[in-house]
Amino acid sequence: MENVIAKIRIDLKNSVDEKTRVTSQKFFKEKISYYGVKVPTVNRISKEHFKHIASKSKMEIFALCDVLWQSGMLEESFIACNWSYNIRRNYEPVDFSVFEKWINKHVNNWASCDTLCNHTVGEFIEMYPDYLAKLQDFARSENRWMRRAAAVSLIIPARKGKFLNEILGIADILLLDKDDLVQKGYGWMLKAASEANQQAIFEYVVRNKSIMPRTALRYAIEKMPKELRSRAMER
Repeated sequence: MENVIAKIRIDLKNSVDEKTRVTSQKFFKEKISYYGVKVPTVNRISKEHFKHIASKSKMEIFALCDVLWQSGMLEESFIACNWSYNIRRNYEPVDFSVFEKWINKHVNNWASCDTLCNHTVGEFIEMYPDYLAKLQDFARSENRWMRRAAAVSLIIPARKGKFLNEILGIADILLLDKDDLVQKGYGWMLKAASEANQQAIFEYVVRNKSIMPRTALRYAIEKMPKELRSRAMER
């Protein structure tokens, strides 16, 4: 199976876009490792090579994802995220520990975090909502990416109006977090939740606006009507 990884790396090296290579780092505060391949091209490479492993067992595919994550390369992490999401119909409760390991050990930037958590982890949580309690554990982690993951894993369920109480509980845990990427993560979660539960999110923001970091607050109210946004921003 290592052969498919070697072929992916050749394709990525042959698909470098010079502008992407030069400009990618500016989107990240932390130093990242990357080839410089446009995301649509990465997705195409991911899809092409998945055809050759689609018949493999879930654990074999997860093992390939592990190899991709271990590289530390941004584009390889995106492929790992795509592949783990491709087999979502086969998720079982035991798989949560695999996803948790990837976040805790390998995620080192917001793009990898969000790509994994919006889709793979979010889908898993919708399938097995008992694991919402695990996200609260994430929110208390010393690892900034675990804390961001606690919030961004709920973006898609939030848009559907799901798990409001749990979303507010995670926001409570993260409310005073000093990390701006965590603030943006839970602000984004609240913004997503406002699409289906606008009044509840507005009331939460107003109740906490005196202590909520302005970064999180601005994210949370972004999709609200102008009148509500103005009221939320009042000192």
